[in-house]
Amino acid sequence: MTTDLLGALRIPVVAAPMFLVSGPGLVIAAGAAGILGSFPTQNCRTAAELDQWMGRISDALNPAGARSRPWSANLITHSSNARLADDLRLIAEYRPPVVITALGSPRPALETVHGYGGLVLADVVDLRLARKAAECGVDGLACIAAGAGGHTGHLSPFAFVSAVREFFDGLVIVGGGIGDGHGVAGAVAAGADLVYLGTRFLATAESMAPAEYKTMVVDHGADDLVVSAGITGTPASWLRPSLLASGLDPDRLDPAAVSRNYSAGGDAIKRWKDLWAAGQGLTTIRSVESVENVVEQLAGEYHSALDRVVGLRGRAVPVR
Repeated sequence: MTTDLLGALRIPVVAAPMFLVSGPGLVIAAGAAGILGSFPTQNCRTAAELDQWMGRISDALNPAGARSRPWSANLITHSSNARLADDLRLIAEYRPPVVITALGSPRPALETVHGYGGLVLADVVDLRLARKAAECGVDGLACIAAGAGGHTGHLSPFAFVSAVREFFDGLVIVGGGIGDGHGVAGAVAAGADLVYLGTRFLATAESMAPAEYKTMVVDHGADDLVVSAGITGTPASWLRPSLLASGLDPDRLDPAAVSRNYSAGGDAIKRWKDLWAAGQGLTTIRSVESVENVVEQLAGEYHSALDRVVGLRGRAVPVR
């Protein structure tokens, strides 16, 4: 199944699942362009809405009598997800080729997804969680490294991949600060099989992000990001202008005053809805484009980078 997945992609890229941003339009456009699209099931308010979304995606990417294209659902497996049983039931019905678990042990998804031949990948932000997920029997690890948008890790993508390869021989995905095809090639050269790009697809025509959010991503760079646990209780990367617009002082966020909460709720200010996240890959975004155009650009950069590496190898002087 792993070989089938990689062989079905034009370039080894995953349009990473983004809370309140990734929807059917983005997933379908990603699949049509030749990469793996994904969305969080929590972007649907109800199981009925999730049923509609998954049906729409499945019909578009797995049409009867035509070539199927892979897609992915991102599932929160923490006990706080009261809809977990319903989500798993729909996953068993629509059979996404890839299920990415997050914010909890991947174990609840394994039997269901492996039962129909799908792959289970686990989002991990450090080596402790990576080892625990590997011990559960997942097919892959999605390593969230420093520079990622939203909830972020602290390890360099290169260090993370290298360390994981010491104990895991499954599928390795890495994400964090990668926004172009050159970075994708670098991550693959370092040992990754696939690369997460989230922010790069946030500012696309097909994403569900508000127009003002997309404009903010286009107009700002890595120096405009703030990493803090002072919003959700867990370190996350936020756009400084969105914090200021909501009356928050980005330099005085107090993690100790915040209980861990990943939802979009809040009091006057709503996490994720009013406060916008982004990763360091936003430096490569200069306009709102279609997913198709973004993938075309990524593919050109990726193959150019590979050609450069091959060229450097050809010029290498042999050691005597």
